[in-house]
Amino acid sequence: MSARLDAFAQVLAQDDARIDLAQACLMIAEDAYPALSIERYLGDIERMALKLRARLPQADGAEERVAALNEFLYEDLGFHGNADDYYDPRNSYLNEVLDRRTGIPITLAVLYIVLGRRVGLPLEGVSFPGHFLVRLRLRTGMLVLDPFEGGVPQSEADLRSRLARVIPPGVAGNVPVAELPLDQFLEPATNRQILARVLRNLKAIYRDTDQPEQLLAVLNRMLLVAPDAPAELRDRGIVYQRLECYRAALKDLSDYLEREPQASDLDEVRARLMEVSARCARLN
Repeated sequence: MSARLDAFAQVLAQDDARIDLAQACLMIAEDAYPALSIERYLGDIERMALKLRARLPQADGAEERVAALNEFLYEDLGFHGNADDYYDPRNSYLNEVLDRRTGIPITLAVLYIVLGRRVGLPLEGVSFPGHFLVRLRLRTGMLVLDPFEGGVPQSEADLRSRLARVIPPGVAGNVPVAELPLDQFLEPATNRQILARVLRNLKAIYRDTDQPEQLLAVLNRMLLVAPDAPAELRDRGIVYQRLECYRAALKDLSDYLEREPQASDLDEVRARLMEVSARCARLN
């Protein structure tokens, strides 16, 4: 394991609540930006929090603090969702989000969460279907916010409209989207789940743009975040095969079949294993 991956593994070895979300996201960005200074960007976040904290009287309630966070982040600093170039990989790297002041829902949510927590807002991520959101528990209920759209609060109608766009008819049986219980979609995401979502976005981008070296780096991180995800192991084996790293491919694909003996793609993976095994034999 490389020094960077080893450092990332050490961060992930902590209890989930103790994982520094900003630090871990910046460590992911090191693969694309080897000279990146994590301490510099963490310092930038701390300075942003100090400026925000200075304008928050201690008596302000949670909703007033949310309003101040929104004004500071979106009006004063100019952060915004990158709807024009959504699949630009830079949107998934926190250093680029900080430098360019634009990103996608998950990375803007990470910044929103870490800033909010630094000013006394116990914000939590929400892996809402199709669009990452943020929630805040209030005495009067739950406030759900959209960091991609300036931290705008989401009404029940807004949330159901989002569900209707991503849940195909019939998936929920005979229950219409308008009657689905929202609570099941608003569970808080763990820090590891947030990191996995960042990595899944990058995985999709590098797979769809056919960049196997970058894809391999993402999968190496993913398997540290979610070591029990056999599909990621299979996908890394396939990338290793493409990159002609046949022994590494043999191990990953073999381990995948050992974990998933009834896999739906059993025949395809076995065929790959035969090819990889033949390649390894020629190397001996």
